[in-house]
Amino acid sequence: MSAFTWPPESPSDSPSRARPQADEQIPAAVLAALFTGGEHNEPHIVLTRRRADLRRHAGEISFPGGRQDAEDVDLATTALREAEEEIGLARSDVTLIGSLPSVSTFATGYVIHPFVGTIPAGVAWRLSAREVDAVLELPLAALQAGRTRTRLERRGISFQTDAYVVDEHLIWGATARIIELLLARLSHAADGRPELA
Repeated sequence: MSAFTWPPESPSDSPSRARPQADEQIPAAVLAALFTGGEHNEPHIVLTRRRADLRRHAGEISFPGGRQDAEDVDLATTALREAEEEIGLARSDVTLIGSLPSVSTFATGYVIHPFVGTIPAGVAWRLSAREVDAVLELPLAALQAGRTRTRLERRGISFQTDAYVVDEHLIWGATARIIELLLARLSHAADGRPELA
């Protein structure tokens, strides 16, 4: 597997370990897992498609993750625990290489702390029957090429939003914003900062 290097983080990138006050947003964490593989041995990202019968975010594409539990020592632990519960990704298979700035959800009141890690290619996924319909292994180049702006309708409201389209997969909302942050961080290979080697 190729090594992914990560630029130094600014203080604003580092997720807070403090617990929020009751009137603040709900802390959550996700794992952006990267691996090199596939037919062209290129960088990929792991995403999930949520079950269509869920009460919230039904059928949407997201990173494995969820809200912070009281037992989680920190938000990185939350991201690793959730990835293990949702897609069977063993914590020992993940090498955390950094984090991204937090992203808020507008409708549900979460503040999501994205962590980035590398994993080996060829992981045998074990999906949570309660939450996950499919695991998607998407090439980063296809995501970059699929950036678009689209019109969506949710709860009777029509709006335009930034999105990524890869094959039949539409990625929008907080997940699209996290992908944008990730691609920006990884796109500096030409100036020698993070490099996909």
